[in-house]
Amino acid sequence: MRILVVGSGGREHAICWAISSSPLLTKLFCAPGNAGIEHEAECISIAADDYDALIVFCIDKAIDFVVIGPEGPLVDGLVDKLGNVGIKSFGPTAAAAVLEGSKVFAKDFCIRHNIPTAAYARFDKAETAKAYISEKSLPIVIKTDGLAAGKGVFIAETITQAMEIVDRIMIDRVFGESGKEIIIEECMIGQEVSFFALTDGEFVLPMITAQDYKRVGNGNTGPNTGGMGACSPAPIIDDFLTTKIVSEIINPTIAGMAAEGRRFRGVLYAGLMITDTGPKVIEYNVRFGDPECQALLLLLKSDFLSALIAINDGKITNVRLKWNDDIALCVVMASKGYPDFYEKNSVINSISEIENDDVVIFHAGTSWDRERRLLATGGRVLGITAIGKDITQARKKVYSAINRIDWPEGFNRNDIAESALNL
Repeated sequence: MRILVVGSGGREHAICWAISSSPLLTKLFCAPGNAGIEHEAECISIAADDYDALIVFCIDKAIDFVVIGPEGPLVDGLVDKLGNVGIKSFGPTAAAAVLEGSKVFAKDFCIRHNIPTAAYARFDKAETAKAYISEKSLPIVIKTDGLAAGKGVFIAETITQAMEIVDRIMIDRVFGESGKEIIIEECMIGQEVSFFALTDGEFVLPMITAQDYKRVGNGNTGPNTGGMGACSPAPIIDDFLTTKIVSEIINPTIAGMAAEGRRFRGVLYAGLMITDTGPKVIEYNVRFGDPECQALLLLLKSDFLSALIAINDGKITNVRLKWNDDIALCVVMASKGYPDFYEKNSVINSISEIENDDVVIFHAGTSWDRERRLLATGGRVLGITAIGKDITQARKKVYSAINRIDWPEGFNRNDIAESALNL
C-alpha cells in the first residue's frame, strides 16, 4: 500500500517509524515531514494545511491511505475532503473533531452525557469573565475555546494574574479567533494522565496509557507547552482504573457522539485528572498526543498500519494489539526560550551515533541546511525516547543519551517521570 502521513512533528515521526515496518507498506510519504522523518519516508514539500495540494498529490501518486497527525487538519475537515474524492484516511470527520476543536462544545457535551469533568462557565465577553473570576476561589483554570497548539490553557494563582490572562486572550487576541470565547473552570487536584482508545464509532479498543508533562520547567513549573516529556504506561493507572475510565468516560463519549450524529472514528485521546473522587475529563483530543505518541508506539509490538486500516474499514473487532511489558520514556529537547521567543536555525551535533535498539530520537522541529547540518527550526525539537525494564532504567538511558547531544542552544526537563520512581 502507498501511504501518506500528514504532519511534521515528533508525533508524525513516531507514526512514520511505526508504519515503516509494516508488511502492508510499499511506499511511505510524509507531508511536509522533517529531517528525521527522511529516514523512514519520502518527505514532500506540502504544508499540512494545504488541503488542495494534498488531495492533488494523493490522486497523482495513487495514495491508498492517509494518516493525519495534527489536530488542525482534522478540525478543518481533511478527512471529509479526502473522502469526497474516494481516498481513505485515519481520523475523525470535522463534525466529530469538534470535540477538540471547541472546548466549549466538549464541556457542554460532558454535561449532556453525564461524563465527569470540572465545574465550569463559558464567556464571550472579558468583563463578565472577570466578574466571575472575582467571585471564585483560586487557583482557577482559564482556557481558550479553540485550538492553541497546547498553549491555550492557563492556571491563574492570583486575581491579578487571572485578569491579565483574560485580557491577553480576549482583548489582545494573542490566540486570534481561538480566544473569542473562553472556559473558566475549577482547578482539579490529582494526577494527570493521557488515555488513548481506538474506535470505529461503535466499538472501542483501549491502548496503553501515558503520562504527559506539560509545564516547561522542572517541578511542573512555568507555562504550559505542547509537552516536555511522557512516560508510558502511566504508573498510576491499574486495571481497576482502566475499567472505570472506559465505562464512565470513553464508552459514554463514543456513544454520545454517535447519538448526536457525530460518529467518531479514529483515536480518542482523553486528558484525565485522577482525583480523589475518580477520573474526570480535563479535555478531549482527536489525535495521538505529542510526546505521548513517541513513548507509546515504542512499546507497540503489533502491526500499526493494519490496525489503522481495520478501524477505517469498520473491522476493529478483528484487531488485537500486543504491547511490550517494559516502560517507555520520552524527554523533549526544546530551543531555549520556548514556549515564548526562541532563536531558530542553531546547529545540532552528535545525533546519529546515539541511537540504538533501546533509544530512538524522534525529530520535531528540524531541517537540513545546504551542508547537511542538522538545524533546530522549531520550539520542541527532539524527542529522546527509550525503553527500560522499569522507570529507573528508562530514565538512565534517556538522560545518558541527552548528555551526549551537542546542542548548547537546547534545553530539557531533568525530572520527567521522577515522581513515579517510588510508586
